Amino acid sequence: MTTKRAIIIGASSGIGREVARLLLREGYDIGIAARRENQLIAFKEEFSQSGRVEIMPIDVTADNAAERLEALIEKLGGMDLYFHAAGIGKQNRELEPDTELQTVQTNALGFTRMIGAAYRYFAKQGTGHVAAITSIAGTKGLGPAPAYSATKAMQATYLEALEQQARNRKLNIHFTDIRPGFVDTDLLSGDFRYPMMLKPEKVARQIVRAIKHRRHVCIIDWKYRLLTMAWRCIPRCIWRNIKL
Repeated sequence: MTTKRAIIIGASSGIGREVARLLLREGYDIGIAARRENQLIAFKEEFSQSGRVEIMPIDVTADNAAERLEALIEKLGGMDLYFHAAGIGKQNRELEPDTELQTVQTNALGFTRMIGAAYRYFAKQGTGHVAAITSIAGTKGLGPAPAYSATKAMQATYLEALEQQARNRKLNIHFTDIRPGFVDTDLLSGDFRYPMMLKPEKVARQIVRAIKHRRHVCIIDWKYRLLTMAWRCIPRCIWRNIKL
């Protein structure tokens, strides 16, 4: 059987790193990318005996990010799965402009750049699987993190639109939209204590399972499935008065 090849963007830490480790265990050859090259090198040194690992420093906000993705795919010898875990998010109750614009630059423009490059590659190849971490934060507009919740809603809608487009074009491309709750990673480090925190190892296991079963949408975990279901039922006239 041909070994499957996966590219993981945002693999230097947190969920992306755990998913990369699990995919190696599943027998994938992997290409990992992130801004911090030293973290990529450390991963390769630690896990290269578990399988083939290729690395490439990529900043998704850079104009050459898509070209560097193509170079990583070439180093790996192809791509069957594209997993996007790169993103930033901060509370911004004072609406500091730099925080909002950096979030949009990474989570909207960077996301579109990289997901689009993967989609076009799979369209040319004739098959492939795009999986990406969005968030439950895209369910409703969250006052403490306006740009974060808005860009996460955009990401989910973008994946849904590409899935429809792929079906209309009769392309054999599968999509998995992964929506975790609060995960105990560097992204949520700080003084504020988030409720119902999830461990990245547990989240990564559920992500790999969702990819294997080609789930369209995967909300992690059951507590957040109930929470987002409740959020959707709250009318806007009530939602805008809720203190978060």
